[in-house]
Amino acid sequence: MDNNQLNLIEMIDYIEPSGLDYQEWCAVGMALQHEGYPVSVWENWSRRDPDRYHAGECERKWRTFRGCASPVTGGTIVQMAKEHGWAPEKGRELAWDDTIQKDPAIIVDSHYIENLEIHEPKEWCPEKELITYIETLFGTDDIVGYVTRSWSKPDNDKKYPDKGCWDRTARQLIQSLSKCKGDIGSVLGDYDPEVGAWIRFNPLDGKGCKNENVTDFRYALVESDSMDLERQNAIIRELELPVACLVHSGNKSLHAIVRVDAADYAEYRKRVDYLYNVCQKNGLKTDNQNRNPSRLSRMPGVIRNGQKQFLIATNIGKTSWDEWHEWIEKINDDLPEPENMADVWECLPRLAAPLIDGVLRQGHKMLVAGPSKAGKSFALIELSIAISEGRKWMGWQCAQGRVLYVNLELDEASCFHRFRDVYTSLGWRPDSLKNIDVWNLRGKSVPMDKLAPKLIRRAAKKNYIAVIIDPIYKVITGDENSADQMARFCNQFDLVCTELGCAVIYCHHHSKGGQGGKKSMDRASGSGVFARDPDALLDMIELELSDDVLKQEENKAVCDVCRKYLDTHFKRQEDLSQDSLCSSYQMLNYCENKLSKEQWDCLKGLVEAEKVKVKSYTAWRIEGTLREFPKFDPVNLWFRYPTHEVDEVGILSDIQLEELSSKDYAIQKRKKQAEDNRIKKQNEFEIEYANLEFEGEEVSANVLAEKLETTSKELLSWFGDGKRQKRNLKDKFEKYIGEDGKSYIRRKDK
Repeated sequence: MDNNQLNLIEMIDYIEPSGLDYQEWCAVGMALQHEGYPVSVWENWSRRDPDRYHAGECERKWRTFRGCASPVTGGTIVQMAKEHGWAPEKGRELAWDDTIQKDPAIIVDSHYIENLEIHEPKEWCPEKELITYIETLFGTDDIVGYVTRSWSKPDNDKKYPDKGCWDRTARQLIQSLSKCKGDIGSVLGDYDPEVGAWIRFNPLDGKGCKNENVTDFRYALVESDSMDLERQNAIIRELELPVACLVHSGNKSLHAIVRVDAADYAEYRKRVDYLYNVCQKNGLKTDNQNRNPSRLSRMPGVIRNGQKQFLIATNIGKTSWDEWHEWIEKINDDLPEPENMADVWECLPRLAAPLIDGVLRQGHKMLVAGPSKAGKSFALIELSIAISEGRKWMGWQCAQGRVLYVNLELDEASCFHRFRDVYTSLGWRPDSLKNIDVWNLRGKSVPMDKLAPKLIRRAAKKNYIAVIIDPIYKVITGDENSADQMARFCNQFDLVCTELGCAVIYCHHHSKGGQGGKKSMDRASGSGVFARDPDALLDMIELELSDDVLKQEENKAVCDVCRKYLDTHFKRQEDLSQDSLCSSYQMLNYCENKLSKEQWDCLKGLVEAEKVKVKSYTAWRIEGTLREFPKFDPVNLWFRYPTHEVDEVGILSDIQLEELSSKDYAIQKRKKQAEDNRIKKQNEFEIEYANLEFEGEEVSANVLAEKLETTSKELLSWFGDGKRQKRNLKDKFEKYIGEDGKSYIRRKDK
C-alpha cells in the first residue's frame, strides 16, 4: 500500500455495505486487495450490514480474487465514496482515477454548521408522545403496524423485532391510549425495556406488514447512526427536509419521518433514492437499509435501555415533498440567466470557426451513423488525419489543428496500423503526426458519464480542436431506447465540448432492417435523441451496385493499372488515343503486343488482383442534417478499402435507395423492441436473483417476484411450458417446491 495515496479506510466509511448489491460489495473487496489492504479491513466494514454478514465469507471470497488485465482499483472506492458524500480536501494531489467533475450545489457547509441541541420532554407522558405521533402521520381509518416483542438469534445476544401487530386503526389506538393513564403496554402489549418498541410509519391493509401491504406511500425514514445526534439535528433542519415527525431513538440516532407523498411503489423508490442522495451529499450518512416503505421506526413514548424514545418535533422543514424538491432544484440550479436581445444586438457573439467547411463548427458535436461494413472507423481515422494535416475530408475542407482519437474497439497495434494504412492509401505525407493523439481504451472503457471527466482531465491543456470517439456503443450509459436516459448520456458530449472548447465527433450504428424508406434522422439505432442532439448528423447508407456499374469500375481500374505499368516499364508512343486509354480491352491488347512476355505476365497478375479488389468495393451515400449550415446535396462515395473516395464522375448519383414499406418498418421495430425488452428483463432477473442468493437462503418465488415488480404466478410461468416461458432463463434456472410447500427458484448447475 502506498502511504502517499488516499486512505481507503476513510473512503469506505462513507459507503454503507447494506446499500450495495453483491457485485458492488465484491468490487470493494477487489479494490482493497489490489491496493494492498488486508482482508480484515473488508471484514470489519462488511460487519456494518448485520443482516447479510456471514463470518468467514469475506476471507473465502478474498482468496478467489485474481489479477486481471483491467483490475478493480482504489479508484472504484473513491468514486463510490464521492457518490455518498465524500469530497477531497482542497489542495490535495489527485490519486488513482480521480476525476474532475461538477457536483450539484451543497446546501450544508460542513465547516460552519453548528450542532443543534436536543431537549428531552420536561414532563414524561408516554401516551401523549405516541398519540401525537399517530395523529400526525395517520388518518383516523388508517391501520397502524407496531411491534413490542423481540427475539434473538442462538449465536448472539442481539435482539430483533418480530413482525408485530396490524389489527387496529389509528382511531382505535388513540381512543385506547387516551384512557391508559401512561401504561401504553396495556394497549400495545408490554415491551422489553432493554430494546424498546417500534412502529411502522406508513398505513397497512390489515393483512400483513410487507411492502405489498402498504396502502399509501406517504413517508420515508431518514436515519443516521454514525454522527453526533446534535449534528444530525442540525443537518436535518438545515436541509429543510419535509419532516412530519422527528424522533429520538433512545440511542445514537434520530429517526426523521419524511414526507415523500408517492403515488405508487415505483415513484416511492425514485423519491427515496433522490432524498438519500441529497442527504449523503450534504453530510448526513443515511442507513440505506431503511428504504422500504414497510420499514419499522422507533416508537416514541417508550423506554430503551434507560433512555427515552421521544418526539423532538413535528411538522418541521418544508410542508410537502413538492415544495422541498422544488427548493432543492432551485438551489442546485447552475444554469445561466436569460439575456435580452437588445443588449447583444449591436455586439453579437462571434460564431465559432468552421472545423469542417459547410458542415460543423469548432466546439460543436457531430454524429456519423451507418450500418456495419460502412467503414465508419476508417472514415473517422480519415477525418483525424484530415484535421491534423488541414486537408479535405469527403470533399469538405477541414481546419488544421490537434485531434484526440479515442479508440474503444481496436487493439492498439491494429489501430496504429490503420492510421498508417490510411495515410498510404490517401497518398498523403505524414507531415503533422504530432497533431494526432490516440487514446487506446479497448477493454478499459467505462460508461460515458465516468469517461467524460477522465477525458477532460487528460485533455485539459492539449488544445485539441476535435475529440473523436469511436464507437459510442462501448460507452453508452443506460437504455439506448430511453429518451430521458439518452438525453443525459448525450449531455456528456456537451460537457466535453464546453470544458475543452473543442468539437466532439462520434459514430453509431444503424438500427436493424432496411433503411431506404426512413429519413436520415430515423436510421441511427436507439432513441431519436441520438439523431436530434448533435449539431451535425452525417448518415451513411449503402447503395446497391448493378453489374453495369461494377463493370465500369472494373474497366476504369484495369485501365489505371495498365497506364501506370506502361509509365513505369515502357516508354509508350503516342499511338494510344484518348478513347483507347479509357478502354480496358484496347489497353490490354496494346500491352500484350508491346510488352515482353515477362512484363505481360507480371501485368496480368496485377490486373487480376485489381479485379478482385474491385469486387470488394462498396458504394455509399451521405445525407446530412445540419443545425448551423444549409443542407448539402447528398455525397456519393466509394469505399475502396481502407479509404473513402468521393464519386467525382457521378456514376453513383442515379442509384435509388431501396424502399422499405411502413408496414415492414413497423414490424421490424416491434421485433427489436421485443428483443430489447427480453434482454432487459433477463438482466433484471439475474441481478435481483444474485442479490437474494448472496443472503445465503433459498430464493423465494414470492420475494423475487416482488423485487421484479411482478406476481409470483407470472414469474413461475417463465419456467413452465406455456406461451409465457422464457427459454433464456429456463436454460439457467428452474422452479421447485420447498419443504414448506412454497415455490422457489434455483440455478440448474447447483
